[in-house]
Amino acid sequence: MQDFSKVNSLQLYRLWKNLSVGLLMLIVMMACSKILAPYFVVIAGLACAAILYGRIYASRARNEGGCLLGLYVIFVCLLVYSFVVVVLNVLHMWAIIKLPLEMTFLKEPFLPSLYLGPVCFLTCLVLLFYRKNLSMCMDCRLRNGGPRERGKLGIILDYESTFQLRNFIVLFAILTIVTWGYYLIYYVDINLNQRDWYVFIWFTIILFVLDEIYFMVRYYNLYLDLTEGNEVVTPEDLNDMTARTYLRYYVICEDSIYLDSKSSDLVESYREVIDTPFVTRRNMSGVSIDEVKTLVHRMSGVNDGELRFFYGRRSNDIRRQSLLRYFYFLDGTVEDHTPLKAGGEWVPFDVVKRIYSTSPSSLGSILVSDISRMSTIMLTSKIFDNEGQRKVQIRSYRPSFSLKEVRSSKMDFQDDKWIRVAIFNSDTPFFRLKKWWHKVIGRQGSTWKE
Repeated sequence: MQDFSKVNSLQLYRLWKNLSVGLLMLIVMMACSKILAPYFVVIAGLACAAILYGRIYASRARNEGGCLLGLYVIFVCLLVYSFVVVVLNVLHMWAIIKLPLEMTFLKEPFLPSLYLGPVCFLTCLVLLFYRKNLSMCMDCRLRNGGPRERGKLGIILDYESTFQLRNFIVLFAILTIVTWGYYLIYYVDINLNQRDWYVFIWFTIILFVLDEIYFMVRYYNLYLDLTEGNEVVTPEDLNDMTARTYLRYYVICEDSIYLDSKSSDLVESYREVIDTPFVTRRNMSGVSIDEVKTLVHRMSGVNDGELRFFYGRRSNDIRRQSLLRYFYFLDGTVEDHTPLKAGGEWVPFDVVKRIYSTSPSSLGSILVSDISRMSTIMLTSKIFDNEGQRKVQIRSYRPSFSLKEVRSSKMDFQDDKWIRVAIFNSDTPFFRLKKWWHKVIGRQGSTWKE
């Protein structure tokens, strides 16, 4: 499983490139405010937002597996900025509010930085607050798996995307303080001089350029650190790699699961964690069901168990790599199968759930991800129906489940239907309105399936 502790260098490059494109659009929009007539500045902002949307759409269509949060944040900022500018100017024209000349795009001088700083600052704060619930992030988790499931790269992308968002908050806070501080204290509304242009236009552009340089240095140093630790997979390495299929088996008897407390962690191989000892790799793109059975028989020493597919995922980070999970249910009692051929012991599922809730870092990274998926699907199917409506109207109702129920259920854990219901259901504010709107626009990948 060492490949999961490695990082595709192309993904690091895309992480920096996406952020750079977003910052470039901000620079272009600010430059247009110096070149174009004031009423074209809003059009320039919308055009830059359209370019970012096109890039986001193309990347998602190709399912590149990289993080697009930086692009998405700037895209939303440009949309909100354009909307606020237009609405406030319309209200000004209708004499509902009165704006200073510098904030109206009907005449010169129009200073968009007076809008850009505070509007983008507040927008980024809201996005940070809803970070885990953004539709783009939820869709990415459904497509590519959670941070733990994706190994080292997933952890890096999760951390850096949040860092980028916080960076934007600081960036726009500085921009707001400088532009509005200068406007309220030093600016004289007679004529724009060179110092005024420098503060309102060039300072903003220079700030974005410096931020771009900072991230260039940051990600280059990150690449060097990963290279030094032999944690980078280059495009040349990918071309030489053969197809690989990783198999993980969860051996279950009654309501206990067989785990090894001295397994190596997926990402930090030097750290011992609790995980299944039944893990193997085959250097091929797929494994026949007969071979899957033979492998678990050989590793467990039990030939009469019930094999059932859990779920699998193909990696978009390292090419031709798949990770498949299986349940292997044993009849009888745990005493009948003690010990198994592999090292480990039977652990009651209640104990596993308690460790999962109180100390998830003690468990293997993929085990945590798999328990999350299994729990979400089992519990959501008990609380909600296929349409996301509550079966039991008592909000405090908290069902539980056992491994015996997992075995007896006919649940398809590969299907994301219940994951989507868990994300979007009748407990969501304005559920009916949002569901109606999704149907109107024919939204793909909605949280329910027709």
